[in-house]
Amino acid sequence: MKVLALLLSLSLLVITHEFGHLGFAKLFHTRVRRFYLFFNWGFSIFKAKKFDGKWHFLFFNKTTPESWDEKNLREEDRDNTLWGIGWVPLGGYCDIAGMIDETKGIDDLESEPQPWEYRTKPAWQRLCIISGGVLVNFISALLIYTCIFAHWGKDELPMRNASLGYEYHQILLDEGFQNGDIIYSIGNKEIDDIAEAEKELLLANPYDVTVMRGDSLVHLTLSGSLQSRVNAEQPREGLILGVRMPFVVKDFVPGSVAQQAGIEPGDSVVSVNGVAMNSYGEISKALAENAGDTITIGLCRHSEGEMAYKEISFSLPSDGKMGVQLCTPLELFNVRHIDYNFFEAIPAGISYGWNTLVTYISSLKIIFTKNGAQSLGGFITMGSIFPETWQWYSFWNITAFLALILAFMNFIPIPGLDGGYILFTLWEIITRRKPSDKFLTYANNIGFIFLLLLLVLANGNDIWRLIRGMF
Repeated sequence: MKVLALLLSLSLLVITHEFGHLGFAKLFHTRVRRFYLFFNWGFSIFKAKKFDGKWHFLFFNKTTPESWDEKNLREEDRDNTLWGIGWVPLGGYCDIAGMIDETKGIDDLESEPQPWEYRTKPAWQRLCIISGGVLVNFISALLIYTCIFAHWGKDELPMRNASLGYEYHQILLDEGFQNGDIIYSIGNKEIDDIAEAEKELLLANPYDVTVMRGDSLVHLTLSGSLQSRVNAEQPREGLILGVRMPFVVKDFVPGSVAQQAGIEPGDSVVSVNGVAMNSYGEISKALAENAGDTITIGLCRHSEGEMAYKEISFSLPSDGKMGVQLCTPLELFNVRHIDYNFFEAIPAGISYGWNTLVTYISSLKIIFTKNGAQSLGGFITMGSIFPETWQWYSFWNITAFLALILAFMNFIPIPGLDGGYILFTLWEIITRRKPSDKFLTYANNIGFIFLLLLLVLANGNDIWRLIRGMF
């Protein structure tokens, strides 16, 4: 079921992305020779093209007949695209005439530039064509989130329902906050939402805050320099404060050492090496400090209606990760459900999608840490985030998230990705100097090799984790 969900999700993402390119290409009368879902190395599962007034189809085909070649078609049929489905589910492509990419060099272009080619279009039109995929993926993610809110509504966590309180950035700890505090009011305004609390702290620069600490209300008097410290230190958005949550296992990543040791979904970790801990922050810090060592995890497990304490020892990998997926705050605390009509869901979906993208981009800095490369995952990791049973809510929520990732990754200015073309085209617009076809060929080849190595690394990590889990 996870494989099916992943393939369906990737298919939707590839189709929408490539349709973004195709739509702008057709708008500017640029010929699109082939449009493929998945890659067709060796042969195609399906091909279709319209000419001579009717559709023609081929199945499990190796070589496209010469009669389908645009040079052998009537003038009115030469702009028609060949549609296909390949057999290698690693993406797809939109073959735009006159465009140099990782599969085409100078020698593959027409000897003379043609008016229906990408390379003869004005720079602003080429910018629209190449940005179309990123734009459509981003918009489709926002649209999916909007539809999710309109259909299922939204669950949110009231501020005071987070029973373990909140974790605070050092900026707030220096102002007198303590981890575990629950904010009750800021100034004279009662607070019931974490986003509202963060906004008031960041923008209002308050002097008075009331928190619940243990069983008592505590009044804090701030220095008034909070806003200047935030501006100076620029903490990552979302980390001024965060929900303090228990370490409750929901699922496992491939090759999880925790799963191999006997930890089960629903287990709640409450100690590390005999030291009692009740929050994810404390436990993750302890795991990092014991990376590569044998540790003893104390956990609480529901068994036949009763809670039992159990200890499990195992060797922790060098990255300090147990290989588990955790339950979210919305799954652990009492939440409030909000229903939206479609028009109310539009701003909610846009806001949620944008905040999700910002949080994802901010989290990417972990890739550049010592163990960052080891945390990369490929298709197995992607598939593991889907539930084992089919759930439409989870499917669409994950698909929207992957659409945001695809949009951002393609926007990165690496040759071979859309972002590389966007960068070169913007350079042309600004400097009025167009990069040569030879330069683009070399740049795309280098970029393609880099992306291929990244793909091998990510999927190699998946395979290594599986092998390590078997032994």
